[in-house]
Amino acid sequence: MGKSKITVRDMTFIGLFAVVIALCAWLSIPAPIPFTMQTFGVFMAVGVLGGRRGSLAVFVYLMLGVLGLPVFAGFQGGIGRLLGMTGGYIVGFQVAALTMWLMERFVGKKRWGLALSMVLGLILCYLFGTVWFVVVHAQQMGPVGFWTALSTCVIPYIIPDLVKIFIALSICKQVAKAIRIS
Repeated sequence: MGKSKITVRDMTFIGLFAVVIALCAWLSIPAPIPFTMQTFGVFMAVGVLGGRRGSLAVFVYLMLGVLGLPVFAGFQGGIGRLLGMTGGYIVGFQVAALTMWLMERFVGKKRWGLALSMVLGLILCYLFGTVWFVVVHAQQMGPVGFWTALSTCVIPYIIPDLVKIFIALSICKQVAKAIRIS
């Protein structure tokens, strides 16, 4: 893939992984912040497609949601979901993908680098989403402490998200090889 050219094949895989992320959003356990597989979809998109195409897949996913397609958890979509209390975590998926791409630029596509980028991306997604949650919660329902937000919005999700990272790391290389991603 050239530096500035995106081929039809690239666009196909970007679209396919945007759909994978949407499917992962629909696999959810209802909660104030639903337990979903979205982070797994993000990790797979960047892990399989690489930073540039993976980040574009996440962007396409977000734009489909902004346009109102029901690609977010609970078969929801629309800009209102992104502007709500949990919208920062959804936008944080892009932060995670861009972080992974940046790490890829520095350490290449080594497995340890991908693992580190996934963990760092997840941490930044949590941070971005939690700050967003605190700000929107304060505007809509009153102040909430950062530690209270962490205990509600992050701590219950850490172990499931680390399992998703482990699974994504276990299969990214094989999936990329199977679909002949360069």
